[in-house]
Amino acid sequence: MEYRLFGQVTRALMHASTVDASDIATRIDALDWNRRLWSTLATDCSNPDNAMPMALRAQIISISLFVGRHSSAVMRGEDDFEALIDINKMIMQGLAGPGAQAA
Repeated sequence: MEYRLFGQVTRALMHASTVDASDIATRIDALDWNRRLWSTLATDCSNPDNAMPMALRAQIISISLFVGRHSSAVMRGEDDFEALIDINKMIMQGLAGPGAQAA
């Protein structure tokens, strides 16, 4: 289920990266969806009852913070979508297991 969600969000980011900069709605919708996904993951990782190792939880929270900052930079036109797409693809590869290719 997580893999599928990351795939949908990543495809939205990839599409948004190709539209004209004047298509603000498409760009912001994809960025917001991705930011909400990462925010949800960070919230879950901050729960003391989360069974994942503390180091992994801290890394996910750190990535979430980066995603938020980078998304704002993309919205301001100061950066592009590539780092966000690459992060999501790496997470998808991890979710898919060894030897799998993401999106």
